[in-house]
Amino acid sequence: MSYRAPTQDIRFVIEELADLKGVLALPGFEEITGDLVDAVLEENARFVEQAIAPLNHSADTSPAVWADGKVQTSPGFKKAFREFADGGWQGLQHDQEWGGQGLPKLVAAPASENINSANLAFSLCPLLTDGVIEALMTVGTKAQQAQFIPPMLEGRWTGTMNLTEPQAGSDLALVATRAVREADGRYRLSGQKIFITYGEHDLAENIVHLVLARTPDAPAGVKGISLFIVPKFLVNEDGSLGARNDVWCASLEHKLGIHGSPTAVLLYGSGKGEAGEGAIGYLVGEENRGLEYMFIMMNAARYAVGVQGIAVSERALQHAQDYARERIQGRALEGSEGPVAIVQHPDVQRMLMTMRALTEGARAVAYMAAAACDKGRRHTDLNVRKQHQAIYEYLVPIVKGFSTENSVEVASLGIQVHGGMGFIEETGAAQYYRDARILPIYEGTTAIQANDFVGRKTLRDGGAVARALAGEMHATIAELEAASAVAGAHGAGLGLIARRLAGAVGAYEQAIDYVLANARESLRAVFLGSVPYLMLSGITLAGWQMARAALACVRHIGAGATDAFYTRKLATSVFYAAYVLPRAQALAASVLEGQVATQYARSVEGT
Repeated sequence: MSYRAPTQDIRFVIEELADLKGVLALPGFEEITGDLVDAVLEENARFVEQAIAPLNHSADTSPAVWADGKVQTSPGFKKAFREFADGGWQGLQHDQEWGGQGLPKLVAAPASENINSANLAFSLCPLLTDGVIEALMTVGTKAQQAQFIPPMLEGRWTGTMNLTEPQAGSDLALVATRAVREADGRYRLSGQKIFITYGEHDLAENIVHLVLARTPDAPAGVKGISLFIVPKFLVNEDGSLGARNDVWCASLEHKLGIHGSPTAVLLYGSGKGEAGEGAIGYLVGEENRGLEYMFIMMNAARYAVGVQGIAVSERALQHAQDYARERIQGRALEGSEGPVAIVQHPDVQRMLMTMRALTEGARAVAYMAAAACDKGRRHTDLNVRKQHQAIYEYLVPIVKGFSTENSVEVASLGIQVHGGMGFIEETGAAQYYRDARILPIYEGTTAIQANDFVGRKTLRDGGAVARALAGEMHATIAELEAASAVAGAHGAGLGLIARRLAGAVGAYEQAIDYVLANARESLRAVFLGSVPYLMLSGITLAGWQMARAALACVRHIGAGATDAFYTRKLATSVFYAAYVLPRAQALAASVLEGQVATQYARSVEGT
């Protein structure tokens, strides 16, 4: 079953919901027109459908192979990566100063979604490279930027993020990799890093590792972590590659999913390099500020992983829809002469509509965040920039946590639509479930996103951003109520959305009030409900965007539009309100009962 980029829905969301027009009016985007955006999306769709998507299943069954420290990627990956690089896709959202395309994040995000849908395992390599580029653009020296960024934008080199060690997972205070300064100002690194995505491969000439490590006199804990550039091959002054550095791939992990993505165990200072014992590294910024710098890359990666969740959801949805239309089983509920396609059965329709609603709702929130990021960086008014930057930072943990948790539900429903055949690997439905399962885990688990959402995104500003968004949602509810009275046949649908959204927004506001009121006296109770609070926020914000989509569809239909897309989108928006938004009240109840629940939750400590 082939993948089809959801170009029409992408265009609808970026134009109707995420304010593409306003983004293109920002300084620096003067030469980017709506026609250019359309051309980029069309070419991106063609590329991923033809070059990347066909490798998805084969990469799952023929994963990367390790031998004597070297990794051979899945068949077809090298050719596809060269086409990816030659097409300029790595530089889509990066500054033109170093050879990037300089397009808005609002355009880059859909292109990223499409490549992830086409092949999640393949897309992880450019995802990490994007993060390295962004980190070096922000905190690297001009010399480091000139040396390392252009080859990555060209696709000749790739990048990785090296945080995790056997004893240091989410708790990076336990990082033990050692970095010793030498007389020439370089450092020698020694230690072990695990779970390093594309830490070794054959797709590019060089790999630029960003590595967290400690200097000998560093203070304990996270305050003593520094960040280093450690290239696989050292780079000569003329930009050519020099000696093999002392970083070595000891093995690849055997994983539940994303088999085509090599996840490496890397040894620094194993004595196997050509440049002496200890991997040569270059300090980024100042010593002991490494975690602060790495968060630049981590936040970029967290947003990108949220987009991956949407991408896998879209692929699982398409796979299930195609199967449901082809599979003949059972008679129609009202009676039929013979068996019908299972897509006609009400519960299959419920599952498919749930999959579509969760996917499209998460997409709308992610693109809304992308637009906020663009405005936060480029708007001419400083206060407006600050406002949008705060909104973007607030939305990142939602995009990451909500979208990835959705992907597991959507992929699981996809298997259910297939029935027993979904449990058989040959149908392909199981791959999406296995691939999706890592997404709520890596780049910060859902709990880590939720803790950040409570601590840094709600408590720090006293709920200012959250309440401002709630105010905008109330304005949409008023618009829905007014439109429902004059929308004719669609009035009932808009009225239902208004009622359900009002209930969800009320639950959202209750949860915000509870978090703010109880964080000081009942901190454990608040954090026990942090994931429900995050999911409640995601469900409500996505419901708001789907409500806005419904209003836009009714306007188009009322103006004479005959494209069936608007009818389908309106139906999905009504379904979201009827079947997904009611979850908000249940999640709010979980948050609000935190104080009592905490007393009983702690009993697990003794089991």
